[in-house]
Amino acid sequence: MLPSFFLPFSLLLSPSYALNARSPYPEELYSSLIQQKVLKIAQDEPNPAQYPQYTDRVAGVWQYFVPNTWTTGFFPATLYELNTRAQLCKLQDQPDWVDLGRQWSTAEILLETNNTVGHDVGFLSFPFVQELSVNPKNETAIAAVNAFAADLAARFNPIVGCTRSWDTADPTLFEVIIDNMMNLEVLFVSEALTGNHTLREIAISHATKTMENHVRPDGSSFHVVEYNATTGDVIARVTAQGYANNSTWSRGQAWGVYGFANMYMHTQEMDFLETSRRMATYFLDNLPADGITPWDFNAPLVPPRPADSSAATIVATGLLLLSQQEASLVPPNPAGANKWSAAAMKILSDTTGLAWKPEWQSLLSNGTVNNHYPSANNLTGIVYGDYYYIKAGNDLITMGLASC
Repeated sequence: MLPSFFLPFSLLLSPSYALNARSPYPEELYSSLIQQKVLKIAQDEPNPAQYPQYTDRVAGVWQYFVPNTWTTGFFPATLYELNTRAQLCKLQDQPDWVDLGRQWSTAEILLETNNTVGHDVGFLSFPFVQELSVNPKNETAIAAVNAFAADLAARFNPIVGCTRSWDTADPTLFEVIIDNMMNLEVLFVSEALTGNHTLREIAISHATKTMENHVRPDGSSFHVVEYNATTGDVIARVTAQGYANNSTWSRGQAWGVYGFANMYMHTQEMDFLETSRRMATYFLDNLPADGITPWDFNAPLVPPRPADSSAATIVATGLLLLSQQEASLVPPNPAGANKWSAAAMKILSDTTGLAWKPEWQSLLSNGTVNNHYPSANNLTGIVYGDYYYIKAGNDLITMGLASC
């Protein structure tokens, strides 16, 4: 039975939502190919350890990187998501996804005390956070979460009010990127483990400053805000990943939709919920007619701008989280909850139609790692794009909006 705060599928399928005619969500979300592909990679772990990040553009073969890389946590986190999928769908004859997740997380342990990923220790923490949902007393996971949270907290500047994203040669230059909204989760998890409420205060301060200085009045976002570390003043608003300083890089926008919905979940501060709503509205209002998420919303159409399937799966998961927050309001906001979940399913359907690649090692193609020539890296599979695709499928089941 659907939760009372969601509208029935008959309404979701109405023309006003323009959803896929065969179902409101893509059937591929629950394809057995997902488990088959991921298991094949999981059973062939490199020695010494390396982790898939993106594929080549021709055959969809994963390219591997050393553990000291910001994307390392996504593949082991994917293994935990498949454990969740097996439980939600009561799947039989499944491998031990948790054991595989632990195995693939092992090489991350050294990063607790020695890494160069900066603020992205939050992403590294993902599989350990998921382990705690399986075994809350796992000492390895507890130590990892607390170490990564302490690492991130050490990057906080109280004058700026943010954690530093990137290290710079100039100590007065303090760069913060919108992506950092996703790394704040580890602070809340560690707070719950330790009772250290300073971690929560750091997260709230960082999110508040990001809300004020990264998000434009129309709900779009800057990728990078540069502060003076001594005065806290904003020096510049620029981009590293997007088309131009004043454009909106879609993956950054997706990080923001998810990140601010997550901040509301943890704090119940309405400004965070409203910011997620505004960023989600901008994202949806600026999708092209075909529903395919572009690499940058303001990039020229000629030559054709590449899609970014990873931005699509991230924002879909963020929209589902936002939908859940609307449903949690007192009183609930069923119209808002349904609006965001319907939009998430539409994005997942459109993205699947474009990028589902049975013959590739990745689940999806058409990801854009970056689009800056001559070193542009697009039309690939991306490990975090696949992770959020699987997570979105799990979230839909948990919300009562899909079946296996």
